[in-house]
Amino acid sequence: MSSLLRSTSSSWRRAATVVLVAGWTHPSLAAPSLPPLPDEGFRLLLQQRSKQLSFFPGAHVFPGGAVDPADSSADWLRLFAPHHGPPRFGLGLAPLQRTTFPELPAAGPATATEDGAALPDDVTFRICALREAFEEAGVLLLRSRASPAALPEPGCALLSEVELKAWRARVHHDARQFLHLCEHLNCTPDIWALHDWSCWLTPFVGRGGRRFETTFYLCFLRELPLVYPDLDEVVSCEWLSPSEATRRFLSKEIFLAPPQFYEIRRFENFASLSDLHKFCLDHILEGVERWMPVNLLTADGRIILLPGDELYLEDSKFLEDNMSSDRKTEEIMKEGKKFHRMVVHSRHCYSIHVTVQSKYKHVYPKTYVVNKSHL
Repeated sequence: MSSLLRSTSSSWRRAATVVLVAGWTHPSLAAPSLPPLPDEGFRLLLQQRSKQLSFFPGAHVFPGGAVDPADSSADWLRLFAPHHGPPRFGLGLAPLQRTTFPELPAAGPATATEDGAALPDDVTFRICALREAFEEAGVLLLRSRASPAALPEPGCALLSEVELKAWRARVHHDARQFLHLCEHLNCTPDIWALHDWSCWLTPFVGRGGRRFETTFYLCFLRELPLVYPDLDEVVSCEWLSPSEATRRFLSKEIFLAPPQFYEIRRFENFASLSDLHKFCLDHILEGVERWMPVNLLTADGRIILLPGDELYLEDSKFLEDNMSSDRKTEEIMKEGKKFHRMVVHSRHCYSIHVTVQSKYKHVYPKTYVVNKSHL
């Protein structure tokens, strides 16, 4: 499979991200120095990218990365057999397809391989997300081939720390080694533990910039697994509740890119791990919304427009350009009524304005306006 989707002068690389959502009730040996119970009763794994990287240096992100051809290799068919195979690999009914702007040119036939076998995209993207979680955070999310019906707790340590370091170096150098690791452990990637959540496309930010079509998944863990940042791309990892992450962002302790901030604010709608998990199970066939934000450059700042907003235009022009206005942000905000947008006040200060309802029974963040003291 080609991992590139091309428009006129930019390209989107297909990518996948897994949001690890863990319950927390009391400190344990795995995390002896954790602060008190977070507001929502669950935590998200956020990892800090190296400041030496060219793409979002120093940002706190969820584990993930670009799809590699090895993630769609026909060799996975042999590993998933005999219990799971085409067309759905035990994933159940396919969720509804949501065709949201933009419709980019197809990258070719569905993940065809040299021997004529194929993996569907939702299997390929899941393998990618699980491989990246291992590469970046050292978390293995696998299921035994010997007992495929069993549901072991994802994230359980299957390797010693020495073995983990050696295997991660191999996978980092060659993504095909992730399949060999699974063979070595007689396991498969636990693609069934991932829940569809959202899909984001990188907006136009300038000529030659990197652009990704990134599928987001959620994975639920009862307890916090041990994590081992690779100290190359990822310099540290933290388990934060959504409200903690928001506070840390506003206090400039961490940096969140707009999609991560939006998603974290979305998670604040849920009071517990079980509430969020139930929501995912109840919406398993609804599919995900696929969005490309459009930047509106104002006289004194930037507004990020999302589908449903009264100013959002589904126009191919904005694949390669920004909207612009000579009016100030405050003036534009006062005139509007139908909002689905983020106002970027500064690097560490975003507001979210939402007055629209989701078309597909998903959940949007509540309107969130930053305190003037942060401006």
